[in-house]
Amino acid sequence: MSTAPLLGPGLTSVSLSVPASEVVYVRALLEAHEGLAVMFAERGGELVLATTDSQAAELAWFVAALQAELGPRLVVRA
Repeated sequence: MSTAPLLGPGLTSVSLSVPASEVVYVRALLEAHEGLAVMFAERGGELVLATTDSQAAELAWFVAALQAELGPRLVVRA
């Protein structure tokens, strides 16, 4: 999923791939961190989490914690 149309100045994103069965779980965790990021899903488990530059470090922490929990089921895309 290309993030070019999604992002403007002051925004950053992380692309993730999870099994489709984990998408609702990732959304629930993200919603529990109110205002951290928005999630875009193109198909299956291909996700983009977008946030402001000022919250990029917190989003990185969230993704690291998610990766520790899901292990190899979560792949961070470049």
